[in-house]
Amino acid sequence: MNTHKLNGRLWSVLILFGLVGQIAWSVENMYFNLFIYNTIAKNTSSVTLMVQMSGIVATFTTLIAGILTDKAGNRKYFISLGYLLWGLLTLSFAFISKENTAIWFQLSDEAQIINLTIAIVITLDCIMTAFGSTANDAAFNAFVTDNTENARSLAEGVLSAMPLVSMLIVAGGFGMIVNALGYPGLFVAVGTMMSVSGIIGIWLIKDNPNLKKQNTNFISDINYGFKFSVIEQNKKLYLYFVAMGIYGIASQIYMPYLIIYMQEYLKFDAIQYSIVLAGVILGASIITILLGKQFDGKNKDKLLIYFSLIYILGMFSLYIMSKTINLNLKTQVMWTTGATSLILITGFVQVLALLGAQIRDNTPSENTGKLQGIRMIFFVLIPMYIGPMIGETINERTNLTYIDPVNGATAHVPAPEIFLAGALFCLLIFFPLSFLFRGKQS
Repeated sequence: MNTHKLNGRLWSVLILFGLVGQIAWSVENMYFNLFIYNTIAKNTSSVTLMVQMSGIVATFTTLIAGILTDKAGNRKYFISLGYLLWGLLTLSFAFISKENTAIWFQLSDEAQIINLTIAIVITLDCIMTAFGSTANDAAFNAFVTDNTENARSLAEGVLSAMPLVSMLIVAGGFGMIVNALGYPGLFVAVGTMMSVSGIIGIWLIKDNPNLKKQNTNFISDINYGFKFSVIEQNKKLYLYFVAMGIYGIASQIYMPYLIIYMQEYLKFDAIQYSIVLAGVILGASIITILLGKQFDGKNKDKLLIYFSLIYILGMFSLYIMSKTINLNLKTQVMWTTGATSLILITGFVQVLALLGAQIRDNTPSENTGKLQGIRMIFFVLIPMYIGPMIGETINERTNLTYIDPVNGATAHVPAPEIFLAGALFCLLIFFPLSFLFRGKQS
């Protein structure tokens, strides 16, 4: 039995690596898309491809790395060295620009420079994601499971707040860093923070003494979650996986383009969208804390239905607002965007938390590691491949364009219809939820 106490050293590891990891993912999700759009090519197809490739790499890396950490009987070095290299790769983005590509490869043709720079960004992003998924999704999550058995709820409660805290930091502060120092300043700051965390981890992290090397069959471990017998034995778990996949696709239809939409459609500058996002995330954090106390021990499936409806309402409200408000009244647009986005983000966070809790509660403890890859398929791979593809198709079909003043090229603007599509797609979540309710009544 795991008797490891949540002492100060362990709390330091959980908070440091939980927060830094979420900040890194938030920067990638929010600012890498904006970086490629603003500095390399004003088209959303490059953003779509980067998100899709990142999702594929993250899923397969976690599937393999999770098993490797079990077989090695070590989480410490996977986390520490992973964060160190993850940070160095993030920092390296500070040196990527069309100008540097032209110098490095002796190119003069603008189209060749843009295409090669995009290829460099996407390749580096995939390598960076591989280290991030190894360090965070695989090793750190396994470390948490190893060391918090006697206080799992307390530890998970703190860690579940990290995505919101990181989004608040990134949305509120990092937009101002970009405004003051540009994207190189952002990448240097974030990359240095991550690498320093990895170095600290070499001395700070201590693996659970009960963690031993495992000599299980590697191929068998990978195939475990795909077996029909396993799916049959864990029907509820896989129904929650399906619900998570639907929720994830709906979210990824608009999420990769959210800040670009605020910048190009709503005409917000970096300070304005940072203020709106920070206010929305802070408000959603307060609501989450209050609701967490009120709903503790309540029927999570009923709450899932309520908050799925709120999430759908939030996406639909943002679409209606975009179509009806006078975009020239900037203060009014900021307030209205903030109010509708608060509904959306509150639903987004609550559905994610409730689905995550139900998946955790229905995962067999003896096979948690083997199912992490399956979880990532529904959490990351399917949503990040299908969602942006739908969003990109909508952006192209609505044909909202403008002429980029820098190079005279025609650029696509993310359309409000991405929120409508997300709302309509999210209605499908009631399909797996209905089976879960039917199972409870039978």
